[in-house]
Amino acid sequence: MSAGMRIAVIGGGPGGLYAAALLKRLDPARRITVYERNAADDTFGFGVVLSDETLGGIEHADPDAYAALRAEMVRWDDIDIVHRGRTLTCGGHGFAALGRRRLLAVLHARCRELGVELRFCTGAPPAAELSRTHDLVIAADGVHSATRQAHADAFRPSVTTHRCRYIWLAADFALDAFRFEIAETAHGVLQLHAYPYAPDASTVIVEAREEVWRDAGLDRLDEHGSADHCAKLFQEALGGRPLRGNSSQWTAFRTVVNAHWSHGNTVLLGDAAHTAHFSIGSGTKLAVEDALALAACLREQPDLPAALAAYEAERRPVVESTQRAARASLAWFEELAGYVDQPSRRFAFNLLTRSRRVTHDNLRLRDPEFVASVEREAGTEPGTPPMFTPFRLRELTLRNRVVVSPMDMYRAADGDPGDFHLVHLGGRALGGAGLVMTEMVCVSPRGRITPGCSGLWTDEQEASWRRVADFVHTESPTAALGVQLGHSGRKGSTKLMWEGIDEPLPDGNWPVVGPSPLPYRAGVNQIPHALTAVELGAIRDDFVRAARRAARAGFDLLELHCAHGYLLSSFLSPLTNQRTDAYGGSLDARLRYPLEVFDAVRAVWPAERPMTVRISATDWAEGGTTGEDAVRIAAAFAEHGVDAVDVSTGQVVPEERPAYGRSYQTPFADRIRNALGVPVIAVGAISSWDDVNSLVLAGRADLCALARPHLYDPHWTLHAAAEQGYTGPGAPWPLSYGAGSRRPPTGRTDAPKPRLAL
Repeated sequence: MSAGMRIAVIGGGPGGLYAAALLKRLDPARRITVYERNAADDTFGFGVVLSDETLGGIEHADPDAYAALRAEMVRWDDIDIVHRGRTLTCGGHGFAALGRRRLLAVLHARCRELGVELRFCTGAPPAAELSRTHDLVIAADGVHSATRQAHADAFRPSVTTHRCRYIWLAADFALDAFRFEIAETAHGVLQLHAYPYAPDASTVIVEAREEVWRDAGLDRLDEHGSADHCAKLFQEALGGRPLRGNSSQWTAFRTVVNAHWSHGNTVLLGDAAHTAHFSIGSGTKLAVEDALALAACLREQPDLPAALAAYEAERRPVVESTQRAARASLAWFEELAGYVDQPSRRFAFNLLTRSRRVTHDNLRLRDPEFVASVEREAGTEPGTPPMFTPFRLRELTLRNRVVVSPMDMYRAADGDPGDFHLVHLGGRALGGAGLVMTEMVCVSPRGRITPGCSGLWTDEQEASWRRVADFVHTESPTAALGVQLGHSGRKGSTKLMWEGIDEPLPDGNWPVVGPSPLPYRAGVNQIPHALTAVELGAIRDDFVRAARRAARAGFDLLELHCAHGYLLSSFLSPLTNQRTDAYGGSLDARLRYPLEVFDAVRAVWPAERPMTVRISATDWAEGGTTGEDAVRIAAAFAEHGVDAVDVSTGQVVPEERPAYGRSYQTPFADRIRNALGVPVIAVGAISSWDDVNSLVLAGRADLCALARPHLYDPHWTLHAAAEQGYTGPGAPWPLSYGAGSRRPPTGRTDAPKPRLAL
């Protein structure tokens, strides 16, 4: 790229200033101007937290800026969590913070030293105008970015406003740890997030759900009144000291996402491009890291378009990962009232692991005694990872918390499971899981998804399933085997998955049915026949007959499949059920048929054996089932005697837009469990034993269902035990496999160490 570029930076926050300083340092011939509409000493926050990783990047790129920042930093290791008057401390975290005003002053000085032109109290010309006279325009103009708004057609922003109100305040003394505390009031729960940022000052953020904030009258208070109210609310944490504001006001957090980060020679940086909730402390961190990446890409790439593309390609995955963690964290705080009745140590552990970035194993490294105390409170036996604690459902005791999730194999012949199913399910029972679930076993030939789906409508199928159950109970006697019964509904009569998922068969199709005549994909899949009351009764009876066969075959648990857009699921979703009779309309009416089937099956399923239901807790589509609906659906099944709710999401309509990510479906299970007290099975990109331990110990799930990890490794559970040094009854190795209970050596490790260098 040519030297001497003209660069305009819109916004004089940390990201814009640091980008200007770096770009000028890398090429002194560049002419860089920063436009900041406020005065040099104006700032509207208090403390800024930076990670060691971010500071390391600054140190590598600009040692002088790093040295200046380091001199201003305060550091601490502990997090104090106050729960109902009890303070729990977890150490080993490592924080560094400084005042926002001091951060800006350091960056101002560095910019001036390098020759960057700083224009304060000066609104920037529109980006479109600057782009005509400059080689590069960096829009670092914050969450309310005028640049992003002016070019919304190019950046395609999406802004989500969340359900809590919060206010930034400060106290004129230094806390000795990060402090989180709750106040349970007549209006609801408010929470405090506070940390030191100077030897004599701390940031204090107070947050509450919108309805709590309004009921408490905080919407009617000015800055001074709000500061006084919060100081009284958390007077013990503050030692009776006052709080002060700085143009502080209550606001709702907004998550900003952009489809594109650049437009011509204009590029978004920091909060203009993306935001992450303050509870994971990443706003300034992300902006500074953006600046580092942008400067590096401008240096490495041959031209500006390539540099901007490389910048976005490098940063977007990092930002998306951070935003997923931030969304999990903010959602946890939005649902905080559902956690306050947890035991204090479980509450603290739950809070610390809320974003899924800090885990059980990670916390054990940071503060092993804290984690041990949480495990003791939960009743976990010493030396037993949480995932290997038993769990009881009716008369069935599962040896551990791991479930092999139902996975369609498409290997049955006319519905009859064969040797493949024996090896597939038997192998995973030998592999240590507490509960092994079949694929969706269909209750009739027309209830199949594909010609390869298994069933339970004939004596021969019953005998084949008995063969599988006998093997599991003989060769892995403490493992449980569960059957999932379902009917494909409008998603039936399609090809095998690897031949074209959800695509209709080229020939040999059978009619499909549903609550309403709505095809899964218009013009592609069949229009389903809308079932009459008589036909609904006949299908209910199909479920009953299959349940009787499942009991005789020896299954330990039965799950009713009411998820993923299959027949019972399609009655629950307003997107697929448009009936006007007793089975459609309100949620209570849409629940009627699935509950009728559940009751009929429960009546014939042995009383001592548990019964679960799998639901889609959200359709991930506008107008569909919501998280609030899912709680009501789960509550209805709980009232009818369900023993656990298997909480999945989506696959109901093809236009869904899931928010994928690690453990992305577990918050829905968490919400149901803590709202209703009903046991839940969590699913969805749970991939490590550390995830399972974290979810179980935090009380977000009772059981964890894993699918793909069990395809990758049928002995996933046994290997998880070996890697944690666990040899107890929660993960018994089959006698014939005992010699393999230790990881095989991979090479020589006992060579003598070199002692001399000559």
